[in-house]
Amino acid sequence: MKHYESSLRTNSTVDQAHDSITKLHNAITQALSHPNEQTIAQAEQSLDHAIEAYGHAPEGSIGGQGVDLVEERLNEEKERLAALREQTGGSAE
Repeated sequence: MKHYESSLRTNSTVDQAHDSITKLHNAITQALSHPNEQTIAQAEQSLDHAIEAYGHAPEGSIGGQGVDLVEERLNEEKERLAALREQTGGSAE
């Protein structure tokens, strides 16, 4: 996982999207460690929040700066969640 440089944070919508994706990463990691209905549902809900935050990221960026990294991180987490779904027999998007 790439780490976002916290010293450069401005609390913009891009920063908020990074925070949301970090929470998604943690939720997926928890679900991978302890796969059950609750942890998987939490990861799914976290994905919904991350997608929403990603949708708002361009609003707070200057010339789209940082949005590409947000998108890359979100896609990586979607892949991890899809792998979890396959592992647990759930449906993948």
